[in-house]
Amino acid sequence: MTVKEVMEFSKKQKVQVVDLKFVDLLGTWQHFTIPTSELTESLFKDGNGFDGSSIRGWQAINNSDMLVVPDPNTAIMDPFCQHPTLSMVCDIMDPITRESYSRDPRYIAKKAEAYLTKSKIGDISYFGPEAEFFIFDTVRFDQTANSGYYFVNSEEGIWESGREGTNSGYKPRHKEGYFPVSPTDSQQDIRSEMILEMEKAGIVIEKHHHEVATAGQAEIDMRFDSLVSMADKVMLYKYICKNVAKRHGKTVTFMPKPLFGDNGTGMHTHQSIWKDGKPLFAGNEYAGISKMCLYYIGGILKHAHALAAFTNPTTNSYKRLTPGFEAPVNLAYSNRNRSASIRIPMYSTSPKTKRIEVRFPDPACNPYLAFAAMLMAGIDGIENKIDPGKPVDKDLYDLEPEEAAKIRTMPGSLDQAISNLEADHAFLLKGGVFTPDVLETWIDWKKTKEMDAIRLRPHPYEFFLYYDA
Repeated sequence: MTVKEVMEFSKKQKVQVVDLKFVDLLGTWQHFTIPTSELTESLFKDGNGFDGSSIRGWQAINNSDMLVVPDPNTAIMDPFCQHPTLSMVCDIMDPITRESYSRDPRYIAKKAEAYLTKSKIGDISYFGPEAEFFIFDTVRFDQTANSGYYFVNSEEGIWESGREGTNSGYKPRHKEGYFPVSPTDSQQDIRSEMILEMEKAGIVIEKHHHEVATAGQAEIDMRFDSLVSMADKVMLYKYICKNVAKRHGKTVTFMPKPLFGDNGTGMHTHQSIWKDGKPLFAGNEYAGISKMCLYYIGGILKHAHALAAFTNPTTNSYKRLTPGFEAPVNLAYSNRNRSASIRIPMYSTSPKTKRIEVRFPDPACNPYLAFAAMLMAGIDGIENKIDPGKPVDKDLYDLEPEEAAKIRTMPGSLDQAISNLEADHAFLLKGGVFTPDVLETWIDWKKTKEMDAIRLRPHPYEFFLYYDA
């Protein structure tokens, strides 16, 4: 929409309040709400002021005045508010310099798109994430000086098969939740409600289904879109999934590994580059891809250890990235082969469908930063003609030891990923897409707020292992 169209849309929908949303550095939506009297054309130019000092990863209290500037193209009616509410995603600006704020993740993603155009490699990058999640009935967790626990439950969980009282059975066994019909799939209607809300909000949906794990693991697939627009949609996707679940008295988590002994939650991300309306990843090389696509793959594989700091940014991410649960830990590429970290889908022979699927990201990431980082790694591969090596068309989970030893794997912890980002980040700084300040802030936050916080606390299982020492 244009600004004028937003104003007309607001009147037609009888909007009473306007919700202004933006994303913090770690990837969570924040918001505040203004009355319609503040919805003027100047809002889209001058913005609306707020205190940015309490936003995670942003600047200090002595320099905290900031502006949100709504993007009219993101205007929708919020489906979860009691009063008619217009919702818009905003960019962040400095009120003095009137420049975009360097730590605004959406601005970083915009700069990545601009760098692609400036490089003359292509004029648009498409991203198609497949964000998985769990729908639980209840969740409890706490950590104090003398206790620590978590408890999640789902009537669909296989551990509920022995529960007394009303119990219909039909519970997916561990790693057997992929595509069963009702009543084993107990959440068909909830997922359908989610996609109907998404479609009303302008997200094009391709399919939804139960995923592999027991206890309500789900996936909804969105149609691909350009980088920033797709990142906006991922944020909206999460918002809709969580709030529809709340309507039903349930709770959604995008945590990568909430259950022990079953599959974790990933976000396989399809990617391609186009120019002048033509797909650039189609060609006559392996699996029908182009030399450019091979170089893009080379860049992703070369920088994967550093990328993990953004694509798999939590300590919990590395409980998913472990062999044995279909986790894409092996840094190789292949066609059709889901055991490789990069897959070349072979559903169609049309050049327009030619793309790669990077399988190691998870949905705990900030999509603006993760997509931007992967694009910058791919561009680096193209610019430097990085050879990805030969494809691996074998089951990478069943290789001989000498074969497996030749294939690099993803980092085994967030500590390793952050160390690799510290050592390998020049490709992210090109064109000022990421800044040293952003990287330093990200690294410091992860070290002090997450890695150290986990390292310092006793784990419940340590009592099982060591209490009688």
